[in-house]
Amino acid sequence: MKSTQYSEKTLDHFRNPRNVGTLEGENVAIGRVGNPVCGDLMEMYVRVVDDRIDGIKFQTFGCGSAVATSSMITELVMGKTLDEAMEVTRADVADSLDGLPPIKMHCSNLAADALHDAIKNWRSGTRLKPLAAEEIATSGAGCGTREATVIEGVDDYEDAGVYKRVDDPSALADKRVLVLDKGVASAELALTLTEFTPRVVFLTELDVLGLPEELAGRVKRSDVKVLFQSRLLAIRGEGEVEKVLVHDLDEDDEYELFVDAVVLLEP
Repeated sequence: MKSTQYSEKTLDHFRNPRNVGTLEGENVAIGRVGNPVCGDLMEMYVRVVDDRIDGIKFQTFGCGSAVATSSMITELVMGKTLDEAMEVTRADVADSLDGLPPIKMHCSNLAADALHDAIKNWRSGTRLKPLAAEEIATSGAGCGTREATVIEGVDDYEDAGVYKRVDDPSALADKRVLVLDKGVASAELALTLTEFTPRVVFLTELDVLGLPEELAGRVKRSDVKVLFQSRLLAIRGEGEVEKVLVHDLDEDDEYELFVDAVVLLEP
């Protein structure tokens, strides 16, 4: 059995979502769906020109699968007629992502529903307004918005504990290091850092290690501490990195973690 139930394509759309944002204008309609059980909430924005989707963006308040399915459907239907877009199903989205874990098929695969809602609202003349932050907070969307992944303090500490590349891992010797999940390169770096410090944390928003089987096994057997379903919100300190603010997506709670360095590898 593979160490991750997420396909590479799903992980790519989660880590590098396409068409995140909102649209405005008289020819824009909004679709909105949610799952009260897992707390996922999606808003789909479509711009309609000559009965065809001329633009599409999304906001997703939910887990990695919810983000990936939203991202994928924007690529699937761009340029299609409204009738063609209405024919796109949840199964089509999952197939385009090379499959989803069974539980995610029923919990987080709502992108087609959000798209269809937007089209129905366009045709009926219903014009929803984007949800305000306070409405989102009370809607049951406990995992936070994809756009909220902009991390506070990154620029402030870029030369004082924030690393976007690490050419010399020994420079982090004996430090408390947090490595943000950016895929294979970040996981391999976390493993390398254990040769220089026993305090390495690998933080991922996923509920599993979204890595190739062999690499995931090495991480599990190593001294790297993995924090699953966790989102980095802010980096803090007096002049240099001292701690970070983390959102526990599972418990919908926030807490501070003391670290000396934060690694945010660039693609």
